[in-house]
Amino acid sequence: SRMMCVARMSHRKFEHPRCGSLGFLPKKRARRHRGRVKTFPKDDASKAPHLTAFLGYKCGMTHIMREVDKPGSKLHKKEVVEGVTIIETPPIVVVGIVGYVRTANGLRCLTTVWAEHLSEEVKRRFYKNWYKSKKKAFTKYAAKHADGAKDIERELQRVKDYCEVVRVLVHTQIRKIKIGQKKAHIAEIQVNGGSIADKVDFGVKLFEKQVPVDAVFTHNEMIDVIGVTKGKGYEGVIARWGVTRLPRKTHRGLRKVACIGSWHPAKVQWSVARAGQHGYHHRTENNKKVYKIGKGDDKLSASTDFDLTEKAITPVGGFPHYGNVNEDFIMIKGCCVGPRKRILTLRKSLFEQSSRNALEEVKLKFIDTSSKFGHGRFQTIDEKHKFMGMRKRKVV
Repeated sequence: SRMMCVARMSHRKFEHPRCGSLGFLPKKRARRHRGRVKTFPKDDASKAPHLTAFLGYKCGMTHIMREVDKPGSKLHKKEVVEGVTIIETPPIVVVGIVGYVRTANGLRCLTTVWAEHLSEEVKRRFYKNWYKSKKKAFTKYAAKHADGAKDIERELQRVKDYCEVVRVLVHTQIRKIKIGQKKAHIAEIQVNGGSIADKVDFGVKLFEKQVPVDAVFTHNEMIDVIGVTKGKGYEGVIARWGVTRLPRKTHRGLRKVACIGSWHPAKVQWSVARAGQHGYHHRTENNKKVYKIGKGDDKLSASTDFDLTEKAITPVGGFPHYGNVNEDFIMIKGCCVGPRKRILTLRKSLFEQSSRNALEEVKLKFIDTSSKFGHGRFQTIDEKHKFMGMRKRKVV
């Protein structure tokens, strides 16, 4: 029995697991607002050239009902209700191509080739103050495309000859979603599959063209979501690190760390919980299952084979603090980082998925579109009018 006591952890009064992970230090505000892809999936030359990521805007959450298809599980053939996140994904526009060479210190950008015509929303990204500027960005560069595009062809040939990694420059069509911003978000997305020449030709063919989300992701696929979390400002150690509150009668406050270190070393160690910035951190969430990819012009995007009600994905009254979803959207299982309207980077999974959850075929039975503002009782506004009858506001 004495040996068992040694193996077991002692009383919590004396020792316990530390509060909060040190793996996410430093806990400071993210340098970039848009989630950056730090690792792209491994290239496979045997596949056809394809994009490996996409950009979208978080709308909000709702819930769905589906039947579980997992033989051997107690939930098999039973209905479950799960929370899902809606991300609006208007088609992205390809405006450039970037070639990278491998060096001893990692990848180095060799050259960048831009398309001839750039829209106003992406040009705004190159200015701090658009309305005061002369709006001359890329006017001289566009002339390179005019005289036979010799310079452009030479740079593209350099990419084919020397580069090992090819990425395309894309931007979002932010005018298509009503979030009060006109400046597009721009990102690099790696092209995987085929030879280097195939990648370059694939990217050039997409110049100034729109790429829809269903050209990158498919139904039932597992994807990763990269973004910046919701900011909480300056927080104390209780909220920021999850340490225990001190007893009620503690002098000079109880939401503190009682001892911040020993006399020697005569400094506060880096691992001690301290107050500071909480939230607005760059995070990557892996393995979010795609439950549905919907089209913006589909008026029945929330209808299913079991629920024949004619309704779109936008809930009654719109998503709170976001509005209506009028463009293509992607529905993923569970929650994801960031508040509504936050730009999110969606990336293909880094490895082949083999788990039962990843391989399960999802068939939705019901998608909830009741109001997310209060206790929503009606799935459509027509259903509400039919139940409530003639009201004063309608009479006037």
